[in-house]
Parts: sequence; structure tokens; C-alpha cells
Amino acid sequence: MAQGPPPSGQPYAPGQSPTEAQGPAAGSDTDTAANPTSIQIPVPVQTRAFLSLQPLKQAPHAAGYAPELKLSAGYSVTNLGMPSSVRVALGGMNVSISADSGKRFGAKLDLGYARAPNVFGSRRNMDMLSYLVGPVFYPSNGNLLSTYAHFLAGGARVAGPFLDGNGGVHAGHVQYPAWAFGGGAEYRLSPAFGFRVSVDYLHTYFYNPSEAVRGQNSLRVVNSIVFYPGMPSIGRHRKPNFRLGHRKQSTGAS
Repeated sequence: MAQGPPPSGQPYAPGQSPTEAQGPAAGSDTDTAANPTSIQIPVPVQTRAFLSLQPLKQAPHAAGYAPELKLSAGYSVTNLGMPSSVRVALGGMNVSISADSGKRFGAKLDLGYARAPNVFGSRRNMDMLSYLVGPVFYPSNGNLLSTYAHFLAGGARVAGPFLDGNGGVHAGHVQYPAWAFGGGAEYRLSPAFGFRVSVDYLHTYFYNPSEAVRGQNSLRVVNSIVFYPGMPSIGRHRKPNFRLGHRKQSTGAS
């Protein structure tokens, strides 16, 4: 209980402070203590972090064509039509590299070498080296069997004997532009290997009986083994991806 202030000039009674003497000023603290308000303070609960290896849910990959690189090597037979209306059969090797940029189109680099021994009984060989490049079109491109057509352009070096107008035999060589068009079929034997057959019309140049350089028309057939480097499109499987998970527990309030 508050007491009135002492008369002027008299000290406060023992045990009484100036603050206690002012009774009405302490009323606000009394009201606060009489009407307490409960305050809920959320207490965080510790979370438990762990490594969760779970495969991501992915949409199934549709079976289809994947762009790929193809390497082929095989044996070629060329029926060389010389300007003198004489045909010579040449046999040799053919190597090609093709890169398919889509399901229907691609590009090819074609290298070929063929020769024939003892042409016209002259004990001289005739050989032809060709280097061609161009686009490839696939009318059908399945997982096992595909067909294609191509147009290739570049150059060719043809060397060997030729007949003159008097029945004599001469020898020489020319290196002129060359081109070819044709097509073939390719059968996939396994995810890594296939077999290809192609037939081309090949146009090169050589000497005629007048010793002038003229064009010559040839037919070329190539049987080759195809190799598909890298990941083949048949039998390709994708491994599931994994992610780092973090499971949280709900926090409670006290």
C-alpha cells in the first residue's frame, strides 16, 4: 500500500523508496500481471537429411531413328566403257563414310580403287582411282532394312593403255572431274554391323582412238560390310537417372 509523502523536510520511513511512495504509477504493471496473454512460440524440430536414390519418372522413349555415323568397306566391280567402244572389267576396293543428319537425308564420302591386268594384251594394267562426295536420300529407313539413293561428284584418275585408229596400243592417264548416281539397299545384321549392296552409274574420262579426252560411261556394283560406331540405335537402353532427395518432418507448435 502506498503512503502519503512525509511532511516537508522529513525523510522517508525506513524500507520505503521513492518509487513505492508513488502508488498510482505502479498500476500499469499490476494490470499486466492480472491479465496475462498466452503467446504460442513455434519451436523448430530438427530435420533429418538423408540420401534418397530414386529413379526419375521419365516418359518412355519412342522407338525410332537416331542419327548415326556409318563406315563401310567392300569389293567393287566396274564395267568401264572406254571411248573406243571397248569395255574393260575392273575389280577393287571401295570405302565410304556417311553421316545421317535425319531420318531421310545424309551425306557420304566415297573412295574407290579398281584395276584390270594385261589390258588389250599389252601387259599393262588399267586402274581407276575415284573420290566422290554428295547427298544421300532414304526412301525407306527401317531398323533392319533401308533403301537409299545418292548423287556423288568429285574426280577420278584413270590410267592405262588405249587403242589408236591404226590398231596400235598407247598408254596414258587423265585426271578429270567425275560423278555418279545410283542407290542400293542395306540390311542390318546386328546392332554393330550390316551388309550393303549398291549399283551406280559412273561417269569418268579417258582417251579415245584419236588421243582426245572424252567421257566414258561405266557401271559399278559394290558389296560391302557396314560398321556402326558408337551407341547403336537397336538394343540401346537408357539407365535411370538418380537425384538427391531431402525429406522434411513437419514442425510442431508448443
